[in-house]
Parts: sequence; structure tokens; C-alpha cells
Amino acid sequence: MSSSFRAYRQEHILKFDSGQKIARHGPACLVMAAFSGNFNQDFDITWGDGRAKILSAGKVLTLSLDKTSGSGFRSKKQYLFGKIDMQIKLVPGNSAGTVTAYYFSSVGSNHDEIDFEFLGNLSGDPYILHTNVFTQGKGDREQQFYLWFDPTKDFHTYSILWNPQSIIFSVDGTPIRQFKNLESKGIAYPKNQPMWIFSSLWDADDWATRGGLVKTDWTQAPFTASYTNFNALACTTASDSCTKNSSANSWFSQSLDSTGEERIKWVQKNYMIYNYCTDSKRFPQGLPNECSIA
Repeated sequence: MSSSFRAYRQEHILKFDSGQKIARHGPACLVMAAFSGNFNQDFDITWGDGRAKILSAGKVLTLSLDKTSGSGFRSKKQYLFGKIDMQIKLVPGNSAGTVTAYYFSSVGSNHDEIDFEFLGNLSGDPYILHTNVFTQGKGDREQQFYLWFDPTKDFHTYSILWNPQSIIFSVDGTPIRQFKNLESKGIAYPKNQPMWIFSSLWDADDWATRGGLVKTDWTQAPFTASYTNFNALACTTASDSCTKNSSANSWFSQSLDSTGEERIKWVQKNYMIYNYCTDSKRFPQGLPNECSIA
């Protein structure tokens, strides 16, 4: 993610928070299930001057981008740990220069963040799926992938499992990345700051496609991404009640089994195109500590 992207997103996050009291220490944990959630009930459209729309009685949400503005939305609630699914159909055709961002984030200079970001492409070229994890304001943990399908033809499920043990990114049920809790090794882990769910569609042609070499073709506008079937099993604040052993919150202690580990290896062998843990030029003083810990 470029520094301009970070600044842009934090600007919008801070705008969303303006005039609101953040529930960092709210009531006891509430376990919520929003199976095939209703966007009217679960999210607020936060910017875009009408370019974001909730359709089909709350079952579908669309974001659009034109030369004047993009658009975005934010969850009504903050979550502290959860298993979150969202089905997304990305901008079709020539989407070069556009970014569809779907992420968790708290606010402030020491914010935590968990990112899915989809970097647009020229027609016929693959999207790049960009992932990142921020802890206490520190990111620089990017991994990037091509997808093994066309993400513009139909809806696909992008999932984040975030519990005290690890963060697992999955696509259509296939895990692609895991960020483990290695606090015992001195590595910070996001566990204390509730996060909102955000999504936005906006123009980033200064860097998004081939490092900014390919610009947005505004004759193709408006660009549109679609969302459906939001599902949340999550807690709003930390509490022992989150750890109760039940089918509703088994996600709280869920981890990858041997099959999941093998699937991550398969994805990373065949579809990973960038891994910060192998970029020694970027980290001349040595790779981040978590890269050397199994």
C-alpha cells in the first residue's frame, strides 16, 4: 500500500469518527450472527454523494467511482475478534487505476488494521489481491496474490478470521495467509482495539496499476463493485463470554488444521507474487522478526 493510500484512508476513517464517541470499552461481549446480513441494518454509507447504493431490500450494496469521486461504507458496530465473510464482485473490464478496499481498522496513529485490497487491471489482466496487517500503527507486512478465477464475473467470498491465536485470510473458504499471535516472541498483535469494517472504491492511478504507469480510463466510468451476503460471528468488546465453548463462537479458538496449512502452501506456491518476508532489499537491516519464526 502506498503512503498516499494510507493517508487517504486514514483521512476518511477520521471523518467517519468525527463527532462520534468510540466504544473502546463498551458493554460486555455480545456475540452477533448476521447470516446473509442486511446492509441497511449492518452498515452506513459514509461518503460518495449518492454513488453508493443499498438495493434489493438491503441484500445488495454497490459502490461506484467516476472522475469526481469514489464512495465507501462502514459497519455500524465495532468488532473485537470475529469471523467475517463478505461476498464481493469486483469492477469488470478495464479497471486500471482503481482500488477496491475491504478492511478492518481502528483509528488513531497507533491503529490496528487488517486489509484486503484489490488493485485494478487492464482488460484481460489479472487483479492483484493485496493483504496487510497493522499493529499499533505499524504495517509494512504486505503479501500479494493473483486469484485463480475471474473476480469480476461473479460474487466470491472474502473472509477474515481474527481471534486471539491468529488472523487468517481466506478466499472462497481457501486460506491464503496466516498472521500468528507471536507476542511471546516480542511481536505486537492486534487484540485490544475494536475495529470497524470499511470498504471503499476510489481512484489510485498514481500507483495502483503497474506502479502508476497505467492510468484510469475515465471513458469506462462509472466503475462499480458489488457486495452481498455479509455474515458476522463476532464480539463487540473483550469478555470471557466470548470464550464459551459453543457452536456459535467456536471461531474464537479456531486454527488451521493440516489441510488448511497445505492449502496455504498451495496458494503461496502458485499464486503469491510478493511477500515482505522475502524482500531483503526492502529490509537491509534484516527481515522483520516474525519472518524467521515458524
